[in-house]
Amino acid sequence: MERFLEDIARERPIRFSRQDIHELTNNLSSFLGAGGYGDVYKGTFPNGVTIAVKVLKDKHSDKKIQQQFMAEVGTLGRTHHANLVRLYGFCFDPTMRALVYEYMENGSLDKLLFDKNKTVLWQKLSQIAIGIAKGLAYLHEDCQQKIIHYDIKPGNVLLDSKLEPKIADFGLARFCNKESNGESSNDAHGGTEGYVAPEFHKKLIRVTNKCDVYSFGVLLLEIIGRRKNLKGNASNDEKEYLVYWAWKLYKKDKLLKFFSECGIEEENIQEAERMLMVVFLCIHHDPNKRPTMSNVVKMLEGEKDIIPPSNPFDYVELSVESQEKSNARSEIELAS
Repeated sequence: MERFLEDIARERPIRFSRQDIHELTNNLSSFLGAGGYGDVYKGTFPNGVTIAVKVLKDKHSDKKIQQQFMAEVGTLGRTHHANLVRLYGFCFDPTMRALVYEYMENGSLDKLLFDKNKTVLWQKLSQIAIGIAKGLAYLHEDCQQKIIHYDIKPGNVLLDSKLEPKIADFGLARFCNKESNGESSNDAHGGTEGYVAPEFHKKLIRVTNKCDVYSFGVLLLEIIGRRKNLKGNASNDEKEYLVYWAWKLYKKDKLLKFFSECGIEEENIQEAERMLMVVFLCIHHDPNKRPTMSNVVKMLEGEKDIIPPSNPFDYVELSVESQEKSNARSEIELAS
């Protein structure tokens, strides 16, 4: 019983001192990378377990840094799932704020997806997608208080030595009550441009956990195509927005061209098509028409039939059509 109680206690984040952090990281000697909120260093526990330590920027007056710290400790400190990065502990003293995580050998997913020199089997990509979906389903549906991540993207998914995915960077995360159907407070802040759900830009629409579903849809598309949804150039190439191009080819029954351009082998096309249908469902402009993440998992695993997706961009087409009619009326009026 004593051993059991000790194990339970170890599941909770440990509070480290500044001296502990310096000892664990050999005085911050092994730099891993820099982020918006701080620098990350490699370290080791006395038992030999490798860790990653994020030292937050030393700006005590910076409210965003404080919120990021509280969000990370508050969310990861209460969760435990195979597809969420583990928070071992934290340091909070007048001279240092740091977060101590499990070390993920293969870095972030974006480095794997967007480096064409790295080869990865399609089966592994599929498993990564399902793992991320399971992590989000846990946050939305299985936690005592639902958690909205708000910044799902390949850069915030880490990969361990076996390329198992773990969702990380909970600096924007928020709790919400189960009774509220996943609704967040109105002070929610969106994540990264390109992955942010459209409702963030519509003040009259309340943001819910369906914003994570939208972001996952974009991420899933990038897993399929192994390129960013937005190329980021100024050209008028129809492939500049991967999702618009994919939908256009789907409506013309020419998805084979899409999969060929993405380098997907013939034996994987059926699964890739199923994944793409899930993408279209997830990125629908109407949050109420997006599936729950538990249903996303079932669809990706082939346990649930996928309904034919409706046009996720119909509001854009309606807007264009309305504008064209307005222009036509103006031309008639001028001619008369």
